Amino acid sequence: MSDIDIGINQQDRHAIADGLKRLLADSYTLYLQTHNFHWNVTGPQFRDLHLMFEEHYTELATAVDEIAERIRTLGVAAPGTYKSFAELSSITEVEGVPEAGEMVDLLTKGHEQVVKTAREVLKAAQDADDESSAALVSDRMRIHEKTAWMLRALRN
Repeated sequence: MSDIDIGINQQDRHAIADGLKRLLADSYTLYLQTHNFHWNVTGPQFRDLHLMFEEHYTELATAVDEIAERIRTLGVAAPGTYKSFAELSSITEVEGVPEAGEMVDLLTKGHEQVVKTAREVLKAAQDADDESSAALVSDRMRIHEKTAWMLRALRN
C-alpha cells in the first residue's frame, strides 16, 4: 500500500483515528440499543416511540459506516467486532427490557455521551487541521444534540 500524503502526519492521523474508533463504538452501541428498544417498546406511546426509534437507528446505521470509512481514509483499520466495540464504548449496554420512559432516558443519555465523545475527537481533528474529520464529527454532534433534545422533550 502506498504512503498516505494528505497533509496530516502519521501521528496525528493515528490520534484522530483512535478518537474516531471510540466515536464509532459509541455510535454502534447506541445503534444496537436503539434497535433493541424499537423492537421491544410497549405502552401508550408505542407507535410514536417505535417509529421514532426506527428513524434514529436508521440514521445511526448510516453514521457508523461514514465514521468507519473516515478511519480507513486515515490509514487505520476500523474496529468491527462486538468485543472491540464493548472495549471502546463509553455507553453501557442495558440488560433486559426497560419500560418505555426508561428507554427514552437511556437513549437521551446515550446521545449525550456520543456528543461528549465527539467533542474530544473534534479537538484532535482541529489541532491537526483535519477539516474532513472535524466536519464529520461536527455533523455527528449536531445530530446527536438535536436527537437528545427531542428525546428530553418527550419526558417534559
